[in-house]
Amino acid sequence: MPLSVGDKLGPYEILAPVGEGGMGEVWKARDTRLDRIVAIKRLKGEHNSRFQQEARAIAALNHPNICVLHDVGPDYLVMEYLEGQPLKGPLPPEEAIPIAIQIAGAVEAAHGKGILHRDLKPANVMITATGAKLLDFGLARVMTNTDADTLTVAGTIAGTAAYMSPEQAQGKTLDERSDIFSFGAVLYEMISGTRAFAGDSMAQVLSAVLRDEPAALYSPVADIVKRCMSKDPAGRFQSMSEVKAALRQVSTKPETSQPSIAVLPFANMSADKENEYFSDGLSEEIINALTKVTGLKVTARTSAFSFRSKDVEIGEIARKLNVEHILEGSVRKAGNRIRITAQLIKAADGFHVWSERYDRELTDIFAIQDEISAAITAQLKVSLNAIPQSKKHIPPVAAYEAYLQGLHHQRRFTPASLVRAQECLQRAIAIDPLYAPAWVGLATCYGQLAHIGDGDTKKMLSKTEDAARKALALDESLAHAHALLGGVSAVGSHDWNAAGAHFRRALEVKYTAGEASIPYAIWYLRPLGRLEEALAELESLRQRDPLSLAARTESAHVLLMMRRYEACAEMALQALDLEPNHGFALFHLLLARHAQERYDEAVELAERAVATNGRWLISLAHLALAYAGAGRTADARLVLGEMHELAKQRHTQGSAFAAVYIALGEIDTAVDWVERSIDRHEPIITTLKAWPIFDPIRSHPRYPQLLRKLNLA
Repeated sequence: MPLSVGDKLGPYEILAPVGEGGMGEVWKARDTRLDRIVAIKRLKGEHNSRFQQEARAIAALNHPNICVLHDVGPDYLVMEYLEGQPLKGPLPPEEAIPIAIQIAGAVEAAHGKGILHRDLKPANVMITATGAKLLDFGLARVMTNTDADTLTVAGTIAGTAAYMSPEQAQGKTLDERSDIFSFGAVLYEMISGTRAFAGDSMAQVLSAVLRDEPAALYSPVADIVKRCMSKDPAGRFQSMSEVKAALRQVSTKPETSQPSIAVLPFANMSADKENEYFSDGLSEEIINALTKVTGLKVTARTSAFSFRSKDVEIGEIARKLNVEHILEGSVRKAGNRIRITAQLIKAADGFHVWSERYDRELTDIFAIQDEISAAITAQLKVSLNAIPQSKKHIPPVAAYEAYLQGLHHQRRFTPASLVRAQECLQRAIAIDPLYAPAWVGLATCYGQLAHIGDGDTKKMLSKTEDAARKALALDESLAHAHALLGGVSAVGSHDWNAAGAHFRRALEVKYTAGEASIPYAIWYLRPLGRLEEALAELESLRQRDPLSLAARTESAHVLLMMRRYEACAEMALQALDLEPNHGFALFHLLLARHAQERYDEAVELAERAVATNGRWLISLAHLALAYAGAGRTADARLVLGEMHELAKQRHTQGSAFAAVYIALGEIDTAVDWVERSIDRHEPIITTLKAWPIFDPIRSHPRYPQLLRKLNLA
């Protein structure tokens, strides 16, 4: 009989469902004899022998990081009730390593009793207030010299495919080293937030487990993870005690003496809330100045700004950003007067190390920025590498304000916001033609307009190149300007040698190399099919800038190109955690669901993207694509008609039309649109070799000619 709330199971009163637990359903219950809350796991059906096996396995174990078995019934187990959440990444190393040591200790204890877990995965680890708890020994097996019991019934493999060792996937004899491989996969996911092995079917996942290496991991535990996941058991750690010792060695390494800081967005205290662009700009200028300081670790803007308007304690922010100090402050701007307060806080104890208030004329803003930077470097005992005054260009305040307004609009990345950004940046340059950052901002704006197809692409790319070269004529060290020229060479002329040279120069500028990572990965490595390298570059950026929205959305796109659809979806969901309705994160998630033939989800996501980001060409293309996949052909054609009407008003994004026509089965028409996209030098068309959506045209007679046009044959 199925259980329901209020039922009695022996002396246990059923209170609420908890969920599924391996081969049983799990309920919250009250032990009426001892008046305590417990968890009851009841057999779902045909797994009784395994159920009894789990009882024996748990009963043999006594470890603080393994769930406690209280009682056994004829078809149920009674265990301690755990308040907490299943293990989920990404976690910073200082948080992940202690959890990993606890899990390793629990598995070590099981191995000490001769028990293999055989189903290590994040869902079987509960994070509670007292630490990690290892659950679900339903597949546990007492080790023998002939343990070839991986196959439960003919053709059925026991375990979870993404975390299996190669020998478990092949049904071979298992020993402790199989659990060590699975532990490595769990640790990989704890650090990176993505599965080591992904696929859209068990066959694809198992193939990855047997043949593929996970994407590079940039972490203090990278070598440990790699050794755990050696395909050859002989290449792994040979016992879980060795794994635990290696983890402890990492966790006990002396802390680096390098000081570290995150600059939070300064609060806008002005009467006009639109002045937020100014307070943001002040914070960013301080970040830029501190980034140039030798020996100081500075959190990137995107990660620091992710805490805007969030009620998070300073200590928690510092922990998530892995820094020792936090700079926060406020800005009040009224007419030509400005009041700035700034506080440097030591996160460990919450004490103010330094604070100051500045009441000045607005024209003193640059001097204030320098004074704050100098005060911080003095407090942290590092040397500020000041730019020689003769080389440091000071723009008029009006140009500076227009520049900050331009950046503010640019980061919203919609057609309307980019037009406003362009106007602001052009105004800044009109006031001060020697203001190099404004030229870089304008070049970026043109490049973004080319990317989203909201303008004549060739014209936008030409303007991008012109503005970037003017910026470099004023300041050759601007990494982002070099990266923009790399993108123009790749997309505008398909000159991959020139693109590579520009990107290498951008990456040489060490303190701003992060600005080059995304364009290098997306507009150089990705078109050339160097997808593993692109993913590694973006993973490196995520390590340096842990809460970067752009790094996650672009990683999702590369994972889509690699046909790792579930990993793509997971990365897009991480981006949506940072910004719930981010257009491109929604697009990548719906494309993953479309590729997985989860068409109803794709439609829901596409409609949400249009509702929250507007009916512009790319959002409409994704909506039509989702409708076509779901079999709603009439709806898809209605949206396609809207796209054609929109294209009459603005320049056409051919690749968007090509994708929709492919989904509608009109391959010849789609090929025409692809060729038009190439001739117009649309950025996204450089994914022709990799994007799965273009699969149906790769057998078309004109496909080789299209690749030759891109110099990608």
